[in-house]
Amino acid sequence: MIILISLAAFVSTMIGGFVALRFKDKLHLILGFSAGAVLGVAFFDLIPESIDLGSKFYEVSTITTIIASGFLIYLILDRLVFLYGHTHEHDHHDLVAFESAPESHEEHAIRRGILGAGSLVLHSFLDGLAIGLAFQVSAAVGVIVAIAVLVHDFSDGINTVNMILKNHGQNKQALHWLIAGAVAPVLGVISTMFFQLPEQGLSIVLALFSGFFLYIGASELIPESHHAHPKFLTTVMTILGMAVLYGAIRLSGL
Repeated sequence: MIILISLAAFVSTMIGGFVALRFKDKLHLILGFSAGAVLGVAFFDLIPESIDLGSKFYEVSTITTIIASGFLIYLILDRLVFLYGHTHEHDHHDLVAFESAPESHEEHAIRRGILGAGSLVLHSFLDGLAIGLAFQVSAAVGVIVAIAVLVHDFSDGINTVNMILKNHGQNKQALHWLIAGAVAPVLGVISTMFFQLPEQGLSIVLALFSGFFLYIGASELIPESHHAHPKFLTTVMTILGMAVLYGAIRLSGL
């Protein structure tokens, strides 16, 4: 049963990614939805889960500090390691930079896309890890966690593709990362057959990823979805993305 669930996660992620590839001409609307979905995963899934698991071992303030640390770690990677800020093709300053050093501009943008997509792939691996560990507790807990994973793996597929496409990546690159994101939860499930991760360790990882996703949604996807596009529709899509994830996660907990 657990293998079938991991395969379902693979399929769900791939479908989400193909939707993003098929409708990339409406990328700003998909980005708006993705922003809401990423923030929804952080607010309604990762943060509550990290607090629920971690409260047995840490103060809530410690967990929120770890969440903030995740946000800052991602910011530092984004601003210092990858040495480039947000890339808006229609911004005059960026156009000048692009004309003077087009290869450097594109290279930094692609690296930022890889950073975002890589984070999503690692999150997908953690999803599979969570499924496997939940089944170690009991079949009932495993099914609940599996449903929660499946309902937002579709969004993970969309988000992984979008992180590559919006940073000057090609369809082929996006497809490679999509496949990696789809395989990741399967590998996560399989890995739990060989070791057990203590709950206190899992809660820290979830808290860190909460911070990563808050940064990606608020500092990356929302600004990109609004740039040079009607803000009303993209705002509606962002709210819809959060609402869909909220409803799906709430329903999966019934």
